[in-house]
Amino acid sequence: MEKTFSHRRREVVEQRPMIEEFKNRWPALFQQSEINEEFLRITTKPLQSKFMSQLDHFSHKLMQIFKSKGGVKGQRIKEVLAKIDLCDDIDIRRECILRSLVIYLNEDPDTFFKEYLASATEDAERDIALTVMGIYIIRRDGDRQPEDVGVVIEGIKVLSNVDSVIMGVIMMFGLIYALDLSFPDNLKYTFEFFQKILMNLDGHKLNTKIQQLKIKLFA
Repeated sequence: MEKTFSHRRREVVEQRPMIEEFKNRWPALFQQSEINEEFLRITTKPLQSKFMSQLDHFSHKLMQIFKSKGGVKGQRIKEVLAKIDLCDDIDIRRECILRSLVIYLNEDPDTFFKEYLASATEDAERDIALTVMGIYIIRRDGDRQPEDVGVVIEGIKVLSNVDSVIMGVIMMFGLIYALDLSFPDNLKYTFEFFQKILMNLDGHKLNTKIQQLKIKLFA
């Protein structure tokens, strides 16, 4: 994949192929290991390890900031963070922090994180086919741990069985770079936080919301 990088990159940037077409031509790219490698080639930064370590580094301060939020959004955040107390799973903790971040930035996690019951797979498939960009999560009733987590772009399941919601988000972020896509409109501030605060990419230009959160994080 490294030998074909320049050719693949030119195709992505100049031809803007449809995702299904590009996936059929470059199937190896749509694996977790290759997404990590492609991101490293593009940015020179490790994707998965840096994203995880930075999120964990900021998690305590983020939770303090989130808990200080008032109003309806503050209540929603409290409900999300309450799930952390019910188990000691690190991936659940990370997922709750991510969902709280989305709410804090006045975006709606339900438009991006698509949850389905394992007993309703037909409904899930229909909905996924209409999803422009998102993470699908399939759970059995009552289970906190998902049965399946995957990444959807242009109605196509580009990744499945990625183990956790946080991993799905990381792979989505990596694919956005690998495929030269724009951030999802419904989570543009959240993804800017990932890009400029967690990954320290293009950090000299910050949206006002992200700038204010950064000031609180480093206070």
